[in-house]
Order: sequence, then structure tokens, then C-alpha cells
Amino acid sequence: MLKRINDFLSGVLMTIIGGLFLVVSLILMLTDRAFPVDPAWAAILICGIPLAYLSVWRILHNPGMKKISSALLISIAMVAAIAIGDIFAAGEVAFIMAIGAILEDKTAERAKKGLRKLISLSPQQGRRIVNDREEIIGPEEIRINDILRILPGETVPVDGVIISGNTSIDQAVMTGESLPIDRTVGDEVFSGTINRFGAIEIKAMRVGEDSSLQKLIRMVEDAENKKAPMERIADKWATWLVPVALLIAIITGFATSNIVRAVTVLVVFCPCALILATPTAVMAAIGQATKYGVIIKSGDALERMGKVDTIAFDKTGTLTNGNLIVTDLYPFTADIDEHQLLQLTASAESYSEHPLAKAITSFAKEQQPELLPVNDFQMIPGKGIKACVDGQPLLSGNLDFMKEHQIPINEGVNTTLSRFRNQGKAVVLVARQSQLLGAITLSDTLRSTAKDMVRELKEARTRLVLLTGDHTEAARYFADQVGIEDIHAEMLPAQKVEEIRKLQETGRNICMVGDGVNDAPALKTANVSVAMGTMGSDIAVDAADIALMGDDVSKIPYLKRLSNAAVKTIKLSIGLSLCINFVAISLSIAGVLTPTTGALVHNAGSIFVVLIAALLYDRKFI
Repeated sequence: MLKRINDFLSGVLMTIIGGLFLVVSLILMLTDRAFPVDPAWAAILICGIPLAYLSVWRILHNPGMKKISSALLISIAMVAAIAIGDIFAAGEVAFIMAIGAILEDKTAERAKKGLRKLISLSPQQGRRIVNDREEIIGPEEIRINDILRILPGETVPVDGVIISGNTSIDQAVMTGESLPIDRTVGDEVFSGTINRFGAIEIKAMRVGEDSSLQKLIRMVEDAENKKAPMERIADKWATWLVPVALLIAIITGFATSNIVRAVTVLVVFCPCALILATPTAVMAAIGQATKYGVIIKSGDALERMGKVDTIAFDKTGTLTNGNLIVTDLYPFTADIDEHQLLQLTASAESYSEHPLAKAITSFAKEQQPELLPVNDFQMIPGKGIKACVDGQPLLSGNLDFMKEHQIPINEGVNTTLSRFRNQGKAVVLVARQSQLLGAITLSDTLRSTAKDMVRELKEARTRLVLLTGDHTEAARYFADQVGIEDIHAEMLPAQKVEEIRKLQETGRNICMVGDGVNDAPALKTANVSVAMGTMGSDIAVDAADIALMGDDVSKIPYLKRLSNAAVKTIKLSIGLSLCINFVAISLSIAGVLTPTTGALVHNAGSIFVVLIAALLYDRKFI
């Protein structure tokens, strides 16, 4: 009941109403008029009750010195002002505290949808094979060593090993890889990944809470729970402000025999400007970032970004565009040219649904070769295709597929294929009538702004790390292009989390930049995280503290500069507010200020802090 009343009174509407009563009280005071009951009492009741509730709650529940908070100091000042009959001063300090709390709450709201979306990826059923009969069961009924059948388009329900069939598995949820991975007998598959083409049977190896997807979900939950919230700056200062304020007030009261001066010290000691310094600067910085398509979800995130000294990047969809394009048409024989190689391959691949086939067909539409007649099309999942193109048998697929059909592969071809692999390219080999005709390579493409972004961050002395689930060759190829030396490839989500924790243990403040579901645990574990807002998965965007709505990684140096400036502004405001408090305390001890004039002076300091923060909004950081 008390909490519901407290939440109602601390809302925006009631705080505004309390402020209006305080204004009426000020007008009556300035015009030397009086009501039977001072309107400032309304501000005390509306803004003071939540303040007193918070200070008592912290005394009862917080450990050690954290029992002493800014709320406690202001509550003491409020009670002291009431005791000597200065109702306006009591209402004013309570109102300023309420405004600061609202501003901080507005900038600290965090999206909570990501975990629910991640849980929704959990498979809903499995096909268990018992005595050659298929039965549909829930994932919770699957046991280790059960034989499961997975059809094209279905989600793998548990971690297992393929015992029958060939296919291509979309592992983006686990590794972030842009291409489905060919899998055959003896290969491992993970829960939550998608079987794209062939029907397979697997033996269950890890089930229930031990499966990879459930571990992924737990990692996100654990990272969220373990990340300690940033302590409010005012509360950090309050651990010594409260004792010092009380001591000075008591000494002043005994030395001057004037209780009014003692109460005035308490009033001007209230850290209202401290309370406003952080949320006002944060709101101004968040407002500017929004203009440039950078969505910062909380003030904590902005402050943490200002402390970042290491940025870890995912590769696919972050440094790269995440879209496959044809990069090479490479004939291996003088009997065929590039145009003919594309014509033959695109004709056959136009019947396939594989992502590589679609990329080749899309490229062919741009080049507009005349497609040849195709019949007897056959797709072999995880390997390639067979077809009769223009009356002649054609093979298109991977190296193992060619070897199975006894297509000669000489040393020169192996050298060329090795070079393509070192460049991180996927290779489709094409053969006709036992002769290898050529290769078509496909690759993700580097974002045009990635190299300049890396250079700017290096100039700012920021350490850069690449954490990716892609193959080592692809990771190194793209990292070399942008200039990142610290590379960690073929990483599962848990390994990304472990690497980030290792860096944190060395004292590094880490920012993780990613776009996929597999990045969610790492995004949650890092000190602050950035997601690609347009092409990134909803789960990654929800898990991150900051989203780049235009997927423009060149905004990251801007974000770092803005965050640094915001932190400096907060520190400047705190310094100025302490100076104002020092002068006001001296004047209070001397008897120059009363509780009412003292409240107005330290209110002016609060306004000054707000104006300094507002300057952030129009400063140029691009």
C-alpha cells in the first residue's frame, strides 16, 4: 500500500502539481500575502513523502555506508526547515529532489523484450524415431541418445550428431555466420539452428538445460543480473556529505546559538545541483545522439561509454554488410570464358534455393546472360547440384562433391582454392563431363566506412578486438582490410563472453558492437554495448544499450566523443555545484542567508547546472 502511494506521488503529474503549489507559495511570500495554510505544504506532502520513504527504505535495506544517501540529507534538511517554520524552504528542496529523480528515471529506462524473444526461439517439438516409427514429442521429453529426424525448414531441437543424411545448417543464431554450413554424417548440430535443405537424423547428445540454446538464454539472463547498476553520483557523495553537513550545522548552532543558521546550513548543503548534474547532461547528450540516428537507451550507458577503452566488434553485419555477392568468375580451362562460366552455372543454380545459388542467380540477372535450358535437376544437400544444361551434364558444388564424382583437381587448382579461402570467400566449383570448368567465388563485403572508423578509434587510443564465429581465414582477411590486429575467430557465444570477461579482468572497459542473436550474451556482458539497429536482430537490439539506426559504424567515434564530453560536463557541473555550496555555507554560517534565501541560492545553482548541460545538445561532434 505504501509503495503504491509512493509511486503515485512520485509520478510526473503529481510532481508538477507540487511545483505549482510551490510557485503559489513563492508569489505569496514575495507579495507579502498569506493564506491560512502555506501552499508549500502541498509540495512537502507530494514531493516529501516519496523522499522520506526512499531514505527510510535505504536505511533498512542498504548495507553499510550505503544506508546514508542524498535522500537522507534532504529529508533531514526538510524536517529541520519545517521545525523552524520555513515551509517554503522545505518544499523547495523536496521538489528539486523529485525533479532530479524523474529525470534520472526517464533516462534509465531499459528495454526488457530481448530475453522473451530469445526464449521464443526455443524449439517447440521434435520427431523421435522409435522402432522405425516417427512420433512428435515436446523438447522436454527428448533424452540423451534418442534418434531424432529433422526435416528441411525445421529447427534443431537439441544438440546432437548427424547419423544419417546430408544438409546445410543455418547457424546464425549461434555463430553469426552469414552462410549455411554444410553438414554430413558425424558432424555436430546445435539446438536452435535451422535445417535448410536435406532431411537428417541425429543422435541427441545434450538435451534440456544442457543444450546450446538454453545455455545461450541463461548467459543473457546471468549477464543482465550480474551487471551492477551504476550508483547515482549524488549518493556516492552523500556518504560523506551527510555527516559533514550535520557536523557543520551542529557546530554552527552551538557557536552562534542560532538554530536558524544551523538549519540554513542543512538547506544549502542539499545536493540538488549534484542530483541534476547527471540526468540533465545525459538527456541533452541523448537528444543530440537521436538527431544523428544513434539511440542511447539509458544514462548509465552514456556514462559507461565515456569510460570505454576497448571496443570489440563482431564481423558479419557489423564490419561487413552481411550480404553475399559474386566476387570472382575464374575459368580453369581455355575452353570457356567468364561469361560462359556464369551462363552455365546460373542456368543450373536458378532451380536451387541455396543462398549461394540465389546470390549467383541475382548476379546473373545484373549481367544478363541468356540462360540455357535445364532438365534433370537434382540437389544433393550439403554438397551441390546435378543438372543437364543445354543437353550436357553439369556439376556445381563444393570440393568434396567434385572428388566424389572423380573430377580431376590438379595442384594449380588447389593453390587457387587455397588463395580464395584465405580471402574468406565461399567457392562454388563447376564441372562438365568430368572436366573442371572453373570456380565462382562469393564473399561478404566490407562496409565502406569501416576502415575510416577503425582509424579514428585508433587515433583516439582505443584498443580494437574482432570476435567472430566465422572461419579464421575470413576473419583475418577482413580484419587486415580495416586494420584490426587482435583477432578471435570461430567463436561460439560462450567463448565471446569468456573473452570479454578476460579483458574486463585486466581492468579494461569493454564496448561490444554486434548485430546477431549470437551476440546477445556478449552484448549483455560488456560494460556497454552497441547493436546495428536496421539489419541487426531484434534480440541483439534489445540486448544492447545503444542502437545505430542507420547501421552506420562511422557513428561509433562520434558516440565515443559525445560520451566523453557528457562525462566531462557532468564532472564540471558537480565541481561548480560544490563551489556554489561552499560559498552558500559560508554565507549561512555568517547569517547572511536564511533558509528561504539559501534555498533560492542553491536553486539558482541547480538552474546553472541545467544550462551547462543544455549546451551539449548543439555542440558539434561529427
